[in-house]
Amino acid sequence: MDEKAILERINDFIEEEHALRQSHERAETSNAEAQGRLRDLEVALDQCWDLLRQRRARLAAGQNPEDTAVRPAAEVEGYQQ
Repeated sequence: MDEKAILERINDFIEEEHALRQSHERAETSNAEAQGRLRDLEVALDQCWDLLRQRRARLAAGQNPEDTAVRPAAEVEGYQQ
């Protein structure tokens, strides 16, 4: 997946997150349903951002950015900031 595709996916996830929050505010979704999907979206976004950072780091180091892969959710969610 190239950088453009990753950014498009990030934008799609963000749009879905906004739509879900608006739908939840209008009581069109259940709290549990909305919270579950929001959590899934947060994890997917974290994985996309991580992949993008991996690609950019490899490119900056003169390495092939295509040698990156999506890291498991448990790994990405365990990072310290």
